[in-house]
Order: sequence, then structure tokens, then C-alpha cells
Amino acid sequence: MKRSLLVLAGCCVLALTGCANGGGQLPTPAAGTNDINPKPRDQVRDGGDLRWPITALPDNYNKSHFLGSQVDTDKVTSPLLPSLFTGTTDGGLAPDPDYLVSAELTSTSPQVVTYTLNPKTTWSDGVPITWRDFEAQWKARNGSNPAFQVASRTGYEDIASVTSGGDDKRVVVTFARPFAEWKSLFSLLYPATTNTDPTVFNTGWVNRIPTTAGPFALDSIDQAAKTVTLRRDSKWWGQPAKLDRIIFRAYERSAQADALANNEIDFYPIGSSVDLLKRAQAIPGIAVRQAPERLYDHITFNGSPGAILADVKLRQAIAKGIDRTAIAKRLVGQIVPDVSQLGSHIYSFGSKDYRDNSDTLRFDPAAANRELDALGWVRPAPEATRVKEGKELRLRLLEGAPSPVREQIDRTVLDQLSRIGVRVAIETVPIGLVATQYKSGNFDLVSFGWQKSATPFMSSRAQYAVPNGNDVQQNYGRIYNPEITALFDQGLRELDDAKRADIGNRIDQLAWQEVHHLPLYPGTGAYAVRSTLANFGAPGFADIDYVNMGYLK
Repeated sequence: MKRSLLVLAGCCVLALTGCANGGGQLPTPAAGTNDINPKPRDQVRDGGDLRWPITALPDNYNKSHFLGSQVDTDKVTSPLLPSLFTGTTDGGLAPDPDYLVSAELTSTSPQVVTYTLNPKTTWSDGVPITWRDFEAQWKARNGSNPAFQVASRTGYEDIASVTSGGDDKRVVVTFARPFAEWKSLFSLLYPATTNTDPTVFNTGWVNRIPTTAGPFALDSIDQAAKTVTLRRDSKWWGQPAKLDRIIFRAYERSAQADALANNEIDFYPIGSSVDLLKRAQAIPGIAVRQAPERLYDHITFNGSPGAILADVKLRQAIAKGIDRTAIAKRLVGQIVPDVSQLGSHIYSFGSKDYRDNSDTLRFDPAAANRELDALGWVRPAPEATRVKEGKELRLRLLEGAPSPVREQIDRTVLDQLSRIGVRVAIETVPIGLVATQYKSGNFDLVSFGWQKSATPFMSSRAQYAVPNGNDVQQNYGRIYNPEITALFDQGLRELDDAKRADIGNRIDQLAWQEVHHLPLYPGTGAYAVRSTLANFGAPGFADIDYVNMGYLK
């Protein structure tokens, strides 16, 4: 449903990893498909609860805030708040008529976009949604006021003005510079009451959701039970949701298969787990649904000034000692037999503009050893840790617990790097502190997941932002290249799709050279789903249809 910008970091943990031998493999589905048991609305019964497992209750339910840019935040807030465009199965975006009558590029010089809102659009407190909500979100997110702790300024900083187009439901957005991915803006849209006050923006959505405008409304947040319950909103102006409630509950990955078998939840992501796949295949009434999705695991390198990995040549040498194919096969090879390491930082695997640009950082331990020697990091003995000027080549790998998939990735990296004389020390921090650790740069390496969107420039740019103290947007490793910034600016101004894709792949080539982060493998897109659920499962590149999903009659 209605989501274009997804720049999610932090708690994007795919699944428990299992290494059992045997069958259970899934065929590789084609890109541009989904697997949701599609059914007409009249075949879906009214009522019922969808019990939805998440990794943890969000730190902040304001997705525009840096602590809110997490996958679990998106899951909880997407049924509650407006997104103007809906992601389609083929990877595109379509206007959502529940929120938009129209959205048109009405001028190219200067670029002007005119939105006409559905006249029924209203916040849950009874205040109409108007052009003032758009204006407030632009001002909060454009970087003009650093008191707003934003996750990303991309796109908003390119707007010159937001005005009324003659009435409150007509919004005129005029750009100071062209912005090609304008459909990604104002999604999710938050009310002006949130975006006009930095205190409300930063803390007003911590452990609370004060305002909604979607097919579901907030029923309760129970910190003790680790649940967020949404109820069908009787004030919703569109078609009513089929489900009565969506109940999000935090579960450890290791508990989800038992929870599904015990009728406590109604689906779970299989992700990287052979064990979770096999468990799903053995539970009566459960279907495995799979489609390629915009989710991938990676390792971020901390290249901030003063950090041991500030030297790009050292980052390159270490990256050549990491066998990404071996990691991919170990994690998901028994689920997707022909799994490949991921070759792009910008484009999702299976999307039309995807290219593998990773040649400069192919696994090559012999080259890694030569380059480390040349940098003065020598091995005093064949099995010893490398030393330079009396200092060991020791890297701190941050790990948020509990996360068995992280443990598998991190321990594989530890083992691989030990073979080229690099000592890795894994430091575990509570899951609730992980995002803060990212932002402070308190690590050398860290593995987590990124989720992209239908607008890849928009969803990637904040990862390459200019660091300014702790204002790093999502560039947690603080690795900055002005040429990448210039190419992002060029691509975001380029209205020709083919030319913009070429620019995106040039950015990707530079990201590999910089070792900004090291993509590992794309998510499997596999889910264990109660077979009676319709219009729900593996959405692929599309958004979830919260209105029509539900149980078969």
C-alpha cells in the first residue's frame, strides 16, 4: 500500500539461520512477480485478526526521524498514514486514489508538481489534510532547521516553495532544482502538528502514534507485552479494510516457527533460514510464498577520520578477503540454490536497471595479502595477526543481539578475515541501542540490512550524505566522496529514465571503489503464510494491500 520511499536501516534482521542438510529448496521466482494468493474482494470474509511478528517495537514511530527509519517502523505505520503512490508489482508507482485525485508534472522549467487531494482526506483528529501538511513536512525535512533530526533531506532540500493551488486540497510544489523522483516525496505524510515543532518531530512519536489517516487506526501500544494493535478505522473514507485488526508483536526469530505452529501468529519471514523453511513446510495449513524483494544484507565499513578503516586502500584489501559468494551460499544456498552475491548498491536484484558492478572488489585473498603487505601490515608468523608499528590489525564488528542471522554472517566474516591476518572482535550491544551506535560511528564493521524502494536515488542518497558531526543522515560509516554526491545531484535532476540509470550505475562503480559498504546477497523474499490468507504473502516489488487482504470465506 502507498509507499515509495523506504530508506530503512537498523533492525532489518532477515531471519534465523539454519545449516541443516537436505531438501526444502525453492525455485527462483521471476522478478516483477508476487505471490500473495490474489482473490477478488468478495471472496475475502469481513473480520478477523492478522497477527504479525516484528523484530522489536520501534524506537520512534516518526519515519522521518533518524530513529524511525527502520523496517519495523514501516510495517507498523504503513497501514496508518498516507503515502501518495502505491508500489506496483513491476517496480513502478501508481497514484493512490484514496489520497490523490491527481498528481501531475505541470511545468518542467521550473519543475512544478501539482497535487489534487481526495476531498475526503482527513486526519484522525478531524482536521482535514491540506497543502499546509505538505508545506510543514517540506520545511521540517529540507535541512533548514537542524533541530529536526531527520533521516534524509533528499528531495525536500530541492523544493523552493509549497503553496496552495487555490484551495486547501490543491498543493503546488515548485522546485528550485529539478528532482526526477518527485513521486517519492511526502510518503509517509505526517500532520503539520508533527512537522512544525522540532520537539514533537523528535520525541512526540516515541511510544505513541498521536495521529493517523489510513484504513487502520491505532488501538493500543503495550510496551510490556511488546505489542502494537491496530483496528479497522470506522472514519476511513475509502473501502473499509477486510480485517478487524492487525496485531504486531515482537518475537525472537527462533520463536516464530513455534508461534505459527501454536496459532499465535499468522505468518513469518523465512529470510535466510533453512530451518524456518523446513518448519513452514511441515506445519499443516501453511503455504510458502516467495517473490524477489528490495531487501539485501550488507557490511558497512567505518571510514570516518581517525578510524582504522579511514584508508580506502586498507578497506579495499580487507574487502577482497571477504568471500561474499560463500556467505550467500552458506546463508541461503539451501533455500535458493542459484543464489548470487549482490552486485549493486543502488538497484535491487531483479530490477530492470540492475547491473553487477562488483568486479573491482571480487574475492581475492592473494591480492588482499599483497595489498596488506604493501600497506605495512605484516604478519610476524603465518597464522598471526598483522601488525604495523606495533599495533595489531584489529577490527571491532558491532552485533545487535539476539540475531542468529547476524551471528552467522559475522562469524563467517571473522573466520575469513583471520585467514588474511585480520583480527575481528565481535562486540554485542542490546538491540535497542543499535541505531544509536550506528549514528555515533562506534564500530569498525557492522552488518545489517537495507531495503530499497521504487525510487532508488531517493532511497540511497542519504547513505552517502556529507557527514557533519553526528548529523550523518544514513551514512553511518561516514565515507564521503564528492564525486558520488555530484552524480546523485546529476541523476536526481535527470528526467530521462535511461540516462538516470546510467548515472546510477556510475555511482555504484564508485561505491565499490570506495568500499562504502559491501553488499552480500539479496533477500530470498520467502514467507510462511497461513494458506487461508488472501491478497497477502510475498509482495515482491509491490506494496501491501491493507484494504483487501484477509481470510478466505
